[in-house]
Amino acid sequence: MIRTITISTDVPPSREVKITLPADVPVGPADLVVVVAAREIPTVHTLGELLNSEFFGLWRDRTDIADSAEFARRLRAAAWGRTP
Repeated sequence: MIRTITISTDVPPSREVKITLPADVPVGPADLVVVVAAREIPTVHTLGELLNSEFFGLWRDRTDIADSAEFARRLRAAAWGRTP
């Protein structure tokens, strides 16, 4: 017998959750599968929101960056431990 039971709970900092199964679940050997799914819906951002954010044009007034794409490439390479 395969049965799906959905239990909504808040996971505490200890990450310990006690599960009490319904009385009609048969006793004996069983495989339990736990699926953790966030209840929050991720925020979808639009291109317009990105263009109006503080991130667009972040380096615009920097005089020490001649080529922003190359600068970003070098930053990523340094962060990832590679030589550009």
